[in-house]
Order: sequence, then C-alpha cells, then structure tokens
Amino acid sequence: MSDLKQALGEAVSAAFAAEGLSADYGRVTVSDRPDLADFQSNGALAAAKAAGRNPREIATGVLERLKGDPRLASLEIAGPGFLNMRLTSDTLTARVREIAADPRSGAPMVEPRRVLIDYAGPNVAKPMHVGHLRSSIIGESLKRLFRFLGDEVLGDAHFGDWGFQMGLLIVAASDENPAWARIAEQDDGEIEGLDLAVLDRLYPMAAGRAKEDKDYRDRARRATMALQSGKSGYLRLWRHFVEVSRTALKREFKALDVEFDLWKGESDADPLIARMVEELKAKGLLVEDQSAQIVRINREGDKRELPPLLVVSSEGSAMYGTTDLATILDRKESFDPALILYVVDQRQADHFEQVFRASYLVGYAHEGALEHLGFGTMNGPDGKPFKTREGGVLKLHDLIEMAREKARQRLHEAGLGAELSPEDFESTAHKVAVAAIKFADLQNFRGTSYIFDLDRFTSFEGKTGPYLLYQSVRIKSLLRRAEAEGHSAGPIVIEEPAERELALALDAFDAALTEAYAKRAPNFLAEHAYRLAQVFSKFYAACPVLIAPTPELRASRLALSQTTLRQMETTLALLGIATPERM
Repeated sequence: MSDLKQALGEAVSAAFAAEGLSADYGRVTVSDRPDLADFQSNGALAAAKAAGRNPREIATGVLERLKGDPRLASLEIAGPGFLNMRLTSDTLTARVREIAADPRSGAPMVEPRRVLIDYAGPNVAKPMHVGHLRSSIIGESLKRLFRFLGDEVLGDAHFGDWGFQMGLLIVAASDENPAWARIAEQDDGEIEGLDLAVLDRLYPMAAGRAKEDKDYRDRARRATMALQSGKSGYLRLWRHFVEVSRTALKREFKALDVEFDLWKGESDADPLIARMVEELKAKGLLVEDQSAQIVRINREGDKRELPPLLVVSSEGSAMYGTTDLATILDRKESFDPALILYVVDQRQADHFEQVFRASYLVGYAHEGALEHLGFGTMNGPDGKPFKTREGGVLKLHDLIEMAREKARQRLHEAGLGAELSPEDFESTAHKVAVAAIKFADLQNFRGTSYIFDLDRFTSFEGKTGPYLLYQSVRIKSLLRRAEAEGHSAGPIVIEEPAERELALALDAFDAALTEAYAKRAPNFLAEHAYRLAQVFSKFYAACPVLIAPTPELRASRLALSQTTLRQMETTLALLGIATPERM
C-alpha cells in the first residue's frame, strides 16, 4: 500500500524517463492551488533548463504519456509548464477504503534495524527543570515513531550519576549531618532524611563553594577518587543518591507520559574506560599533549578546526568525552545498534562531533551510525531561556502544575467538563495540560527555538494541543450518538468537495510519517494532526453525518469519521499525547 502522491510520482517519473529525461524530474507535490488540482509536478521547468528545451514542450510530452491513467480525472498544463493533476472520485474512494481497513491507518513500515535513542539526560540530585523538557518530549516522540514504523528501539535516559558532582555531594552530606558522615567514613548506620529536597539544596551550595574554596574542591576530588576506587561507605551514599533521584525523576517523567527502557548511567561506562584507553593506545590514536592524552579528530577538508578529544587529563582523570566514548562501546557490546540518536541541546554539537569522530576512528561505530539531533531553546516572552519570575530555572513539576491549573480554567471557561466526575475532570485537565506543553514544542522543527506562551498554548482554538483533543473528543461524541441511535458505518464513497479534501488529508499520513522519520523531526506529525483536525472540522460542517440524506451516505460518513479518529489518535500517540473520552 502506497500513498497517492508516491504512486503518482512513480507514474510521472516513468513518463519523464520515457521522454529521455531523468526520472528525478517526476517529483509530485500536493497542489498549492487545491481549487485547481490535487497534485502538481513542476519538473518540466528544471528539465527544460538542463536540456535547453521549452518547458511546455516537455510538459506536453509527459502529459501525453499520462493521458490514459485511469486514476486521473483531469490533467492540465498551467503557466510555463506546471502539470496539474486531479484524481477521480473512484481513486479517492478506493484509497480511503484501504486506509479504513488498515489497523495502522495507512502507515508504512521500514526495513527494521536496531536503534538506541539517548534523551532527557537527568542527573542525580537535580530535580528536572524546563531545560530537560525539549529533550524528553522530542526523544519520546522519536522513540514511538521509530518503533511504530518497525525498528527495534531502546530509549535510554543516560543518567548523570558519576564523576566530580558525586564527590561534591558526599562531602556536602558529610558536613551536613554527623550520621551521614559516619556512614561515609565507617559504613555504619542507616541513611535517614536524605531525600531529593535535601540533595537539591546541598548540590548547588557545594558546587558554588568548590568554585571559591580550593580546599573544599580538593576534598571533593579526593572523595570522587575514593568513590571510584570502591570505598564502601561512599558507595552506600552514592547508591542512595541514585535511588532517591531516580524515583523522583520517574514520577516527573510519568506525568509527561515519558518512559525509558534503560536507565544506564555514566557509572555503567566507567569500568570500560581503562580497557578503552588501552585500545586507543594500541591503535596509535592516543597522543600525549601537554601532559594530557588526546585523540586528534580533524579531517582534511574541514572548514574549521575542531579541538581534539581530551581523553585523560594532565591530572590523570577521565573526562566528559571519555565517558561518552566509553558509553558508545558499552552500547555496542550490549545492544549493537545500527543507529544511535542523541537528542541533546544544539550547543553540544561540537562535543558530539568530537566523540563521534573518535568512535569511528577506534571502530566502535561505522560512519553515520551516530547522530546528534540538536534542538533550540524554550524561551520566555523576553526571548531568553524560560525562567521563573524571580529569575531562577523553573522546575518541571512547577511548569506541569501551572499548565494543569490553566487547563482547569480553560475547561471551565469553555463550558467543558461539567458532566465529568471530579476524578475524570482532573484526568482530562492533566491530558489537556500535557497536550498543550507537548504540542507547543513539537509543532516546531526541533532545531528552532520558540517562545512558550501558556495562555496561547492552552487555548481550545488555533494551532494547539487542546484544540486537537477537542476535535478528537468531538468525533468520539458523534460516534457515541450514532451508536445510541442504532447507526453503523458502511462502505466509504467520496463525492463531495469536503469529502475529497478529507480523503486527501488521510492519504497524507504516509508522507508525514516518512518525512518525520527521515528528518528525525516530529513537527511533520504535529502538522499532519492539525491539518487533519482542520479538514475534518470543514467536513463536519459541510457534510451532515447523522442526518445525511440517505442511510448509505450516513454509513459512509460515519466510516470516514471513524477512520479520521483512528488516524488522529495514532498521530497524537506518536507525539506522546493521550486523548480523553469526554470533555
């Protein structure tokens, strides 16, 4: 099963080839003048320029070869050589019946491969804040998309649970409470009262003090070395830090409907570092430079020089990039993925380029198997990264609660939710809040920054998540009324202009999935969901469903409504957005 645009593209490409021209000129796009045509091909213009011929002459030759295609109701040349194509109602009817009968709503499948997606990147002792939001939302959507299209996918939180910050926490906790100090030094006693709130207070205090106080910084370094050497009391405290942090973080992720298959941390890669360093040495990749050990990763033809990857510092310690390189080795040995996607802030682009190149040099991955999917920032009204009114970083928990409160308000203002139980109302408000947050992000290409406007994004009007939920619930309500009145769906027939437009929108699901997959960009799915909702709204206004003139037409339109709902809910689920049953 292929979508109509692809099928027509194959026919037009064959016509160009038959004219002695490259089949590449046969690209077909959705018409930018839907009043004139469903699809268009502009290839004659480019072909004429390359061949030194008249574009209308080329377009005429292509048109003559397509004239007998039974799928086309009309085929015309417009302007200097544009080909306009309009499909027959029978073609649209057959295609939508295919989509309606397909449990996947017309979605394609890819050749399966193993894919690992690294996203979110939470840290020990640090509650999630808005800076984690984009990575979590984009990564979760990509995981769902790749899995839906047939890949074997693992999502890894890549937990920040190792390194100097752990030494800082051990020193800070020891200074805070004599009982915790006794555990650290003597491995004696029970750990009580050391929760995430305490860790959240201790870590910034310790980090700040370490910048100003050399003795304190040295204590933390010694604690880090002792931890990594296996000191039992330090390990107990560290495991407690990890467990407390991970439990709280999982609650935050659950509120966003984000789940991970793996919670591997930097500590999991640490045992591999010594072996990895030896392998780099054996392959002649490790070079001494000012008492440090580096891997040079520049290539001939680079437009700018990249710094080398620092593997071992002059003090003999492993670095941030060292752990990331060892993590690739760990992933190769434990999962052997064909592709690893890193959904991390765009500002880390150079770091990942260094690590990826080093990985290719040592043979941990083949060229192109590692991709950094950078993203822009979520900004406040001032255009700067989103902050609290006091200027601090907003915790994710607080953002979700702000969105919930605004969603409750919006439901009341719209006269929605009055018939729901208190429990169902809260569940619906939460879904509206999450839809607002996620769609606000995912409707943008991930590489761009955007301004977060809670008032606008929680509206039930316009291009918002709540608008899409409302349209879905509206279709569910229609189908419940139909069932209560004893009406059922039947064979779909496409005739009216609004039905044609809806059929074409349903057909476009394949292309949206393909683009989102190829470009690792969920905004194509967000755009499809919004377009589908808009077109259904027009169909609903123009084509009465329950009071259709004939039972056959009513059955057809009910089937169209069912098909739209299933595809809409599938698309929203791929964005990580759940739809309520009622509002």
